[in-house]
Amino acid sequence: MADVYSTIADAGHDVQELLAGVLERRAADLQQRDMLGAYLADIDFPEATELLDIGCGTGAVSRELAGRLPAGKVIGIDPSPVFLATARRLAADFANLSFIEGDCRHLPFDGGSFDAVFFHTTLSHVPRPEAALDEAFRVLRPGGVLAVFDGNYTTTTLANGEFDPLQACADAAMAVLVHDRWLIQRLSALVQGAGFSIVKQRTHGIAESTEPDYMLTIADRGADILAASDRIGADLAQALKNEARRRVDAGSFFGSIAYGSLVARKQL
Repeated sequence: MADVYSTIADAGHDVQELLAGVLERRAADLQQRDMLGAYLADIDFPEATELLDIGCGTGAVSRELAGRLPAGKVIGIDPSPVFLATARRLAADFANLSFIEGDCRHLPFDGGSFDAVFFHTTLSHVPRPEAALDEAFRVLRPGGVLAVFDGNYTTTTLANGEFDPLQACADAAMAVLVHDRWLIQRLSALVQGAGFSIVKQRTHGIAESTEPDYMLTIADRGADILAASDRIGADLAQALKNEARRRVDAGSFFGSIAYGSLVARKQL
């Protein structure tokens, strides 16, 4: 099964609505917010920064950036009209934030239009990320900043040991939800190949045990994906969900994903 985010505009309205809720819930997670703050600290923004948030989804990061740059201008772009409807509703109070529909591999902007371009958990969902990075380079002004944050989804785990059945849920979820699980490992080469110079690269991560809000959704979605593909029956899918919750109650649940960030610059 293909990554639903890579063709999100073709997904059913109900699917996009469901994923919009997932995006907002993930963005509100304290560990996710800590990781966002950590890599934003690596960037020195001019006051009047004009910034493009590519693959903005429901606009959670766009709102954060607009709040940090009251004298600047933030534009979010995404291919999903459902995500963008949510983004516009949630950003109604931000005068310096707007959203448009579009494809990151064919940006509807002139060259040199922005001081900064962001890809926050976007590039791992993009077939041909090289084209997206080439477009980012084109629309940036000389000296402009590129910021990329994404999951190292090869590390996604729900396992407590060898042959753990919950790991099958994690693997199934990543196979459907992420186009390129190895994006972070290839990122520095991709960025330099597009003409950027790397300024800062970091590793980050989340781990959940006692209150596994996000990682529990990975277990559930993985179980549903396995059942929908007829690899397991509905009873086993429910049993896997029940096992995840049994572990939460027993204090033995563990879920983790590593992330990476990279800040680069288009040289003058």
